[in-house]
Amino acid sequence: MSSTNYLDYILNPLHILGTKKRVKINPTISHERVEPAETVIYLYEFNKDGCDSFPIKSVQETFVHLDSPAITWINVEGLRKADVDQLCSHFGIHPLIVEDILSIGQRPKMDELNGIVFCLMNMLYYDNNTGIESEQVSIVLGKNFVITFQEDSTKDVFNTLREKLKLETSKVRQNGSDFLFYSLIDTIVDHYFIVMEELGEKVELLEEDIIRNANTRSLAKINILRKEMIILKRSVTPVRDIISGILRSDSSLIDERTEKYFKDVYDHIIQAGDMAENYRDMMMNIQDLYLNNVNLKTNEAMKVMAVVTSLMAPATVIGGIFGMNFDVIPFAHQLWGFYLAITAMFVIPVVMLIIFKRRGWFKF
Repeated sequence: MSSTNYLDYILNPLHILGTKKRVKINPTISHERVEPAETVIYLYEFNKDGCDSFPIKSVQETFVHLDSPAITWINVEGLRKADVDQLCSHFGIHPLIVEDILSIGQRPKMDELNGIVFCLMNMLYYDNNTGIESEQVSIVLGKNFVITFQEDSTKDVFNTLREKLKLETSKVRQNGSDFLFYSLIDTIVDHYFIVMEELGEKVELLEEDIIRNANTRSLAKINILRKEMIILKRSVTPVRDIISGILRSDSSLIDERTEKYFKDVYDHIIQAGDMAENYRDMMMNIQDLYLNNVNLKTNEAMKVMAVVTSLMAPATVIGGIFGMNFDVIPFAHQLWGFYLAITAMFVIPVVMLIIFKRRGWFKF
């Protein structure tokens, strides 16, 4: 491997944990979104007595459920501007909310406009090859309906909630749309802990690896995990303000009985934020541990070189003295002069080794 390629290998750690690249985006420009070939819509309509779920072929089929007495959950996967505009227009969703739904890279937020409560969050997943993956999810709460907008139809954390809708005794079935709104947010927040557990295992393995054998690959892994921590913190921290905003809201859509559930989510997100901060501190400590190990190895190498140099110094001095070009040198013409010099060259280093050991400079 050439020096240039080796430098690229060290500075570009993407070869170690996948090929995920940082995408530069502008959240104010909606046309950067690559629209899918089709929008997948699934509708759930339920009350205490039953639950119906079925796919929707077109946006227009959802319009009849606006004034339904039952609770309606419309899940839209794959966002096409025309479909989102048409759906939101019929359900009275403000254009500013529509803009947030279609924007990319938005910071998690909560808004209340025209009698609609809007919540935008990041749904997180963890992949062993690419690390943390984030998907923007928009949740709209209206009178007797909840609409969720997802970017990717291949990933979802709402399956447990769908299973609860099938149970007649589940709390989701026994309550209104605000409880469904809470359940969706709670599911996303609970999944943060699953992602953090996976990330925590990676951090612990990295720490053990650095303690055993710190190398340049360890430094690359540290940089990757630090980036993962940034993604985690950016997704988790703003959710606290979202839940706080919901609790402070005077919206008639959120029943007083549901507020205690949001308080529970608030406690969870504070805990998740603390864990994210702890992981960030752990990464800083691991980086310090790596640097300390590198310095320790350097010191050990320098120590060995210093000892070897010190042990060789007597022989060098003695050889230099007897190698001088003088006519008269003591012991130069004696039969035992050579053996005396050789003996001194070996005895003095041995004495030095004994002194070094007694002073605890090294172990052997």
